[in-house]
Amino acid sequence: MDASNVTVRLAEPSDADAIGRLLHDFNAEFREPTPGPEVVAERMRELLPDGEPAVLLADPGPSGLAVLRFRPGIYSSAPECYLAELYVVPDERGRGIGRALMEAALDLARTRGAEYIDLGTSEADVAARALYESLGFSNRGGEPDGPVEYFYELDL
Repeated sequence: MDASNVTVRLAEPSDADAIGRLLHDFNAEFREPTPGPEVVAERMRELLPDGEPAVLLADPGPSGLAVLRFRPGIYSSAPECYLAELYVVPDERGRGIGRALMEAALDLARTRGAEYIDLGTSEADVAARALYESLGFSNRGGEPDGPVEYFYELDL
């Protein structure tokens, strides 16, 4: 499959099982904790009817997903958008599905009036970083030669 055969759509509560499986597989692949696909699916069934988070699925398959979180802006009335997850199943990588998901994510963020979109990724994820940078994302503050920006996280 290549990206020309991919349709990206907004997930519905009936997609919860597929989302749970994809997010579980994503965490397992990168050795991150996961409560299991059933637990994630149940949480998605609770959250999706309210539209937060927004989950985009790449069909057929689904072969990947993007999870977006919208939050009220602090410095303007426009919402902020955070790309919480982007995942393409391993056998489908390198075919433009991640780009299709990201383009749909950017379109959805613009449609919802977001002022900007931010995300975090690891230094080792060279393919994801190349994708994000090709779409105009930067990890440099201010100017192209500005200081590197860091994303920090702490489990509570």
